[in-house]
Amino acid sequence: MKKLLTLAVCLFSVTALCAQTQVIAHRGYHATKNSVRNSLSALVNAQDAGVYGSECDINETADGVLVVVHGPMHEKYRVQETDFATLRAQTLANGEILPTLEEYLVQAKKNTATKLIIEIKDHNTPARETRVVKNILKMVKKHKLVNDVEYIAFRQFVCDELVKWGPKGIKVAYLNGTLTPEYCKGLGYTGIDYSFKVMQQHPNWIKESHDLGLTVNIWTVNDPEGIKWCIDNKADYITTDNPAEAMRQLGM
Repeated sequence: MKKLLTLAVCLFSVTALCAQTQVIAHRGYHATKNSVRNSLSALVNAQDAGVYGSECDINETADGVLVVVHGPMHEKYRVQETDFATLRAQTLANGEILPTLEEYLVQAKKNTATKLIIEIKDHNTPARETRVVKNILKMVKKHKLVNDVEYIAFRQFVCDELVKWGPKGIKVAYLNGTLTPEYCKGLGYTGIDYSFKVMQQHPNWIKESHDLGLTVNIWTVNDPEGIKWCIDNKADYITTDNPAEAMRQLGM
């Protein structure tokens, strides 16, 4: 009886934790003085704020370096068609250098309470996307961050490759909003990560996802009314450029 009671308490605690909507800083917590999107300072700010996750965008340069940049352009250069040295010479708007994934992982390791949410951008061939997926997974493993990194992508093929090549328990969510929760579950994904517009059109997908054991993230929600809608509808995560407002509404 004592064991059953302990188990019940544990299950209740897990359920209560899952019921609390969490905040993911979109491209890092950049809405602060002297920071910009996808910069190292934006990741540090997210860690300092204590949000659940800090999202970043990963592209591969022409010479195979994984960089943190939304793309497809960095200044006047096409990221995936330009060598790293040329891109690195173009500083970010706040004067920081263009960060590499490796540099991001080094910083992520300093405070793993904030998960790194890696969005893998579309690349021009399936072979290149497979290489990018494998190299990202390899680098994350090297830095011993396997349990502290989650993955998202718009391309179904990229999500499929993450499931195929990733470690057991890898967290993968699909971004494009075109697949039902049931279909995502069948592909081995662990969540859906859809736009606010899509989720307003399909609010039933939140409960369906939870019934299937999938998580629900909604992006990119910045206004107070939208944030409130996500909280009221029990989304697991809100990706936002306005973490301060989301945290205020959540009482964090």
